Amino acid sequence: METAQIVAAALAVLALLIYRQMRPRPVARPVGLIIAAVMILGGLGGGALVDPRHTALSLAVLVAELLVAAGLGVLRAMTTRVWRDQHGVAWSQGTVTTLIAWVGSIAVRVAMIALTSLLGLASSQTSVLLFVGVTLGVQFLVVARRANALPTAPVSGVQAAR
Repeated sequence: METAQIVAAALAVLALLIYRQMRPRPVARPVGLIIAAVMILGGLGGGALVDPRHTALSLAVLVAELLVAAGLGVLRAMTTRVWRDQHGVAWSQGTVTTLIAWVGSIAVRVAMIALTSLLGLASSQTSVLLFVGVTLGVQFLVVARRANALPTAPVSGVQAAR
């Protein structure tokens, strides 16, 4: 696959997932986590994540990118509304703040690509898949953890945690 096709596919999946995050959905559905895992495997399977001409620097940038991806996933997860309905089912829905955090996440990723280029490192075609997969996976795991921490039976009506 060409770089443009990989980026376009990643952006299309990301747009769909952001759209889905903005709609109420049960937390127990692992679809997002499965998609994140597939993206991570695609990113790792594509290889060339480390520039062989600058191994140490390239590896340091890759680790930094993964840490930033995880941190952004936690940030977005904390902006997601999580609650249990009257039947005790955990639900989540992104907020306007979640959407703003997504825009920020994309801007950070673009800045990291620019930094990689400025450092003279060869960039991997599939590093976008790895970054998006990690950030999504962390976000889904943190939202699930928040949902599991909610009381199992609502005291009165719908309980929400922000």
